[in-house]
Amino acid sequence: MSIIEKEIVTKDLITKSNLPASDYVINPYVGCPHACKYCYARFMKRFTGHTEEWGNFIDIKRCDKTISVKKLYQKSVFISSVTDCYNPFEAKYQVTRNVLKQLKKADCLITISTKSDLILRDIDILTELKNLVVAISINTLDNDFQSDMDNASSITQRITALKELHKQGIYTVLFMSPIFPYITDLKKIIEATAAFVCEYWFENLNLRGNYKQDIFQYVSEKYPQYLSGYKDIYNNKNMEYWKQLSADIDSYCAQKNIKYTNYFYHSLLVAEKKQSNAKDNQRATI
Repeated sequence: MSIIEKEIVTKDLITKSNLPASDYVINPYVGCPHACKYCYARFMKRFTGHTEEWGNFIDIKRCDKTISVKKLYQKSVFISSVTDCYNPFEAKYQVTRNVLKQLKKADCLITISTKSDLILRDIDILTELKNLVVAISINTLDNDFQSDMDNASSITQRITALKELHKQGIYTVLFMSPIFPYITDLKKIIEATAAFVCEYWFENLNLRGNYKQDIFQYVSEKYPQYLSGYKDIYNNKNMEYWKQLSADIDSYCAQKNIKYTNYFYHSLLVAEKKQSNAKDNQRATI
């Protein structure tokens, strides 16, 4: 099925962030043709009015307003929170590349998250950014599992991208997200990539909305031995698996002297930030 392309006009590419570790987000596109089966960002359709299936549309943002580097001074910016800024259409439209050009003079922390080796195209700009983190998502070394889950770059391409970015002196993160219970072998992934990864981020698989049943169906067909475990975690809300895995990550990373951040309780962190922002706004009006 062909992907529906549409150019849209936006007043500002920068949006205030509710993410726990960033002040602002930049999403150069609406929608994402990587079409990850577990993607939480499909909730965007409630606000954008798209009737197409997630992954079958892409809106290309056009903005006449120049990014204010003064506004971003000493702040943190996350690219991208609800799309992949290096989705295949970036090769054609270059919205992300234009954003990065504008950010070259910004004194802020810039974090880019992607599943695409297209990021290597912009090495010339990336190496000029003052404070940059690049996170590449990998949650398996199994090519069949990866191709079942998304239309992004292959695992080999992502690992190659991490190696090259690290070689260029860029701070590299392997974002192990989402971790699929019993399927993602985090230790094997770390062993295969530790030589060129500065930090690991871990995020658990959250199942909500329509795609929960899709994932259940997939597990029942490809990994039937784990289906009862998935039902216990996601139907019975049993958190013991994640608590134990969290403890295992702490122990393993301490033993191997690995720098990491655990985002298993991401929703709690987001709620805490919203509460903190509300208090700040309340104080500002007094």
